[in-house]
Amino acid sequence: MERRSFVRGAGLAGVLAAGAAPAIVHAQANIRWRLASSFPKSLDTIFGAADVFAARLKDMSGGKFVVSVHAGGELMPPFGVVDGVQNGTVEMAHTAPYYFFGKDDTFALGCAIPFGLNSRQMSAWMFQGNGLKLMREFYRNYNIVNFPGGNTGAQMGGWFRKEIKSLADMKGLKFRTGGFGGKVMERIGVVPQNIPGGEIYSALEKGTIDAAEWIGPYDDQKLGFNKVAPFYNYPGFWEGGPQLDFYINSKAYDALTPEYKAMVASAAAAAHVDLQADYDVKNPSALKALVGSGTKLVRFPKDVMEAAFKESMALYSELSGKNPNWKKVYEDYANFRRDQNLWFRFAEAGFDDFMQQQKL
Repeated sequence: MERRSFVRGAGLAGVLAAGAAPAIVHAQANIRWRLASSFPKSLDTIFGAADVFAARLKDMSGGKFVVSVHAGGELMPPFGVVDGVQNGTVEMAHTAPYYFFGKDDTFALGCAIPFGLNSRQMSAWMFQGNGLKLMREFYRNYNIVNFPGGNTGAQMGGWFRKEIKSLADMKGLKFRTGGFGGKVMERIGVVPQNIPGGEIYSALEKGTIDAAEWIGPYDDQKLGFNKVAPFYNYPGFWEGGPQLDFYINSKAYDALTPEYKAMVASAAAAAHVDLQADYDVKNPSALKALVGSGTKLVRFPKDVMEAAFKESMALYSELSGKNPNWKKVYEDYANFRRDQNLWFRFAEAGFDDFMQQQKL
């Protein structure tokens, strides 16, 4: 799935890598773009995907197409990047689409929704299903052309000052959770807080919030959450496979030559694959270190999961009844999720279940 999509846009890159750039490449104009990230530089994983994109694009173009990458807050607020791309303040951004569900809930379907697709399923829907087509149709309303820009894989459920033993313990909890997932949390009694990654530790340390989730062990350890909250819950059922996106201003994208457009697609595909590989390499050792230093791993109680699932399905039905954009995309998404879960039940889940019980 990912390989086929990458190969389609990588032919030119292969020629360049071999040192035989065709004459048409040399005839391309020099281009300088700015990319506004929603993430701080300290998070080398998720922020780093934009660096990978920029480096690949520069290499493929022989230095003619250069994108400068700017951390969240450097050019604009982390949650201001959609407006920045839409109005042409910057040519592109790297962000998590569900941050912008306040504009339209449909944004979340391009990233993650509670009890949605896992990372492989999300990439399959995007590259070989109807996901990219449907989301691009939606993003036209915002002068944006999107490219998948990485996936964190299933995330952890966050850091809690007190152990969650039942659904009752979630009531009234001030919980930092990213984007759309807060809608479901609210329905089970949580008070969601939407705070940028670089500001979470301070809020948790000061007691402004009772709990917080970010991504997973590697980033969470770097941010120091274990120093102010001992309980580490799992799974992050609202983020089973959150996809990041590269957003490009449609006018800037349309002005590119076909060759440059192919390079953009290839560079984005490379960054997409690289990001999750980076997390999958770094998270295991980070989790061991956290547990070794006293972190207590706690699985969300069954009644929390069941209540959240019930409320998620009810929310999606309500949105389909009042938001035509959501309805159009979600119907395809839900059908794809149903078939994927049937397949994964027998293949991936069967294999994983056996392997995780073995002593390796």
